[in-house]
Amino acid sequence: MDGADPHIHVEQSVTRDDARVRNLLAGTFGLVGDLPGTVTTGCGLSVPYAMTSGRPESVTCLTCREHGRTQHLGLAEQIERLGSMPGTVITGAQMSQVAEHHRDLARRFAGECGPTT
Repeated sequence: MDGADPHIHVEQSVTRDDARVRNLLAGTFGLVGDLPGTVTTGCGLSVPYAMTSGRPESVTCLTCREHGRTQHLGLAEQIERLGSMPGTVITGAQMSQVAEHHRDLARRFAGECGPTT
């Protein structure tokens, strides 16, 4: 082995899905930005972007899995808190659906079974 890290990691900013943003910009404006060559991971390493995944089942670095779980749980709480503020433009049902989606991702990062919608 050449000393390269064999694990699949999660980006440090796991709750920001660059692929979705990239697809939105490409579809809306016809612009396609370059993906980064390397990224900082949840465990603090700098690895090639190709060695990361936002899909919990693909992440093999245990520290990154815990980071992903923590980040998604925090985002679910933040969504519920902000969604209940006066003047919000999302409904309670929408807020609950998005928060539950992030809780599901947190469960999957923790290795717990649950819905994968």
